[in-house]
Amino acid sequence: MSEIYKKMIDEAMAAQRADIDTIYEKRYTDFKVVDAKPYADAVAGMKALPTQAESVINLHKDSVKTHFKVLSSLCDTIRPEDDPMVEHYQTPPVLEILCEEDADFAESVSKFADAIADNEALVAKESIRRYGGFYGPTCVVDFALMPGSTSNVVNQILKTVDIPTAHKQAILSAKSWGMLTSYGIGSAFAAAIEAGKTAAQATEDEVKALQMLYTDPIEAQGSLMDDAGVESFDVRKYMEQYKKDMTPTIKAAMDDEVHYGNIVTVPAYCVGDIGHHIAQSTYNMCKDDVTMEIIRATSDVIENTLRNNLDKYTAPTQVLSLATGSSACATEFILELDGFNAPMVADLLNKRYHNYVQQYPSRGAADELHNCDFMDMAYRGWGYIDKARKMRSSEKTELVPKVKGFEVDLSPITTSEVLMNPQRYTYPSCGITVRFSSLMRLADFPCLLTSEPITATMMTNVIALNPKVPGSPVRGCKNCAFCSIDVKHEYCQWKEAV
Repeated sequence: MSEIYKKMIDEAMAAQRADIDTIYEKRYTDFKVVDAKPYADAVAGMKALPTQAESVINLHKDSVKTHFKVLSSLCDTIRPEDDPMVEHYQTPPVLEILCEEDADFAESVSKFADAIADNEALVAKESIRRYGGFYGPTCVVDFALMPGSTSNVVNQILKTVDIPTAHKQAILSAKSWGMLTSYGIGSAFAAAIEAGKTAAQATEDEVKALQMLYTDPIEAQGSLMDDAGVESFDVRKYMEQYKKDMTPTIKAAMDDEVHYGNIVTVPAYCVGDIGHHIAQSTYNMCKDDVTMEIIRATSDVIENTLRNNLDKYTAPTQVLSLATGSSACATEFILELDGFNAPMVADLLNKRYHNYVQQYPSRGAADELHNCDFMDMAYRGWGYIDKARKMRSSEKTELVPKVKGFEVDLSPITTSEVLMNPQRYTYPSCGITVRFSSLMRLADFPCLLTSEPITATMMTNVIALNPKVPGSPVRGCKNCAFCSIDVKHEYCQWKEAV
């Protein structure tokens, strides 16, 4: 198995380095889609081992290849306002292909769409809770089943529908890791209420919006992007061309008996680096040297840690868990350098959220999604760092946190000229919140800290080893920060996942 562990690390870090190197080099320039070619090239180098399903690896590779080709043909650049959605245009075409190729699956999707209307009371309750801030900060498009997430509600509805379990799992995956359109639960409801409609009318709008995601996914995403004012490229042309080019790859995966939940998952999450992580918004954010260095140093922590433990893994999932766990430790460690920690940040952002609700009742459903990602990451890291500090006690030794028994190497942070000299980036005598201020910028955009290209690449490798088992959503408690400080665990669905 050592070959698969090394492969996972090599391919994941190649994707991460392609992003970071490009951003560092281009951050003072105007973004062009062609800037992302190093990432496309890195993905093109992915290979399937004999123990892996090549059809799954191809879902990843061909999606990135197609995305880069189609996007390049439609535009030279992308407005920052339009870039978050570039990874939401893949699952709609993929779902349509599955339905066109498998009549039984199409029937199951239709039954589920009908069941949304049958569960009108549930839709109303969850929409009202999100709109009114009942759950607090919520990642409405979370890949897990946390309270207030769309996948949480989809799972509740699926439990009432009499269709094959495999179809239920595919439908659930499509609106979790698959990111089926840019829609989040409660969006139509909130817009209707703010426009003066009754709660009953708003619920009707919400039901119709949710149903359209499954009955006409490409047009659903197109309509959402019309409302969002996307103007960088023709999104419908993109989805139709993507659908045409990806059809052979999707059919090959179907013929290889890859679980539909994986077919809707793998192609979406891997494309975001082209036009989103490598994009003008990221360039602008990373013009700040401290922010850029946090991303770079955290990436070094991840890579050092993964490679240092290469001879200790006993399962591929451990590699993925350590990748995300080490970045969590790095983030918490940087917070603590400025006297902060994850519980403080979770409390701060939770209180801020309730003020935010009052000021912006018509806020976007996804506004705080990355705040939640950041809190969850830091909160996880705090658990590891806190334990390491307790175990070290008063010994004058380096802090070495452990993620499930694997040691994390924090030295890229302590040896960083930038991060260890914050006084050079503010009023020198008072440079005590410099790193924290950059982390708060990253709290809105933590994609290269968590890290998404690493997670996407490793997840594809793991799924390729078990193509008949759905890889999403996360079927486990992820110890959400906002649930832990406000005690909302009873609204989670992780144990009830279909």
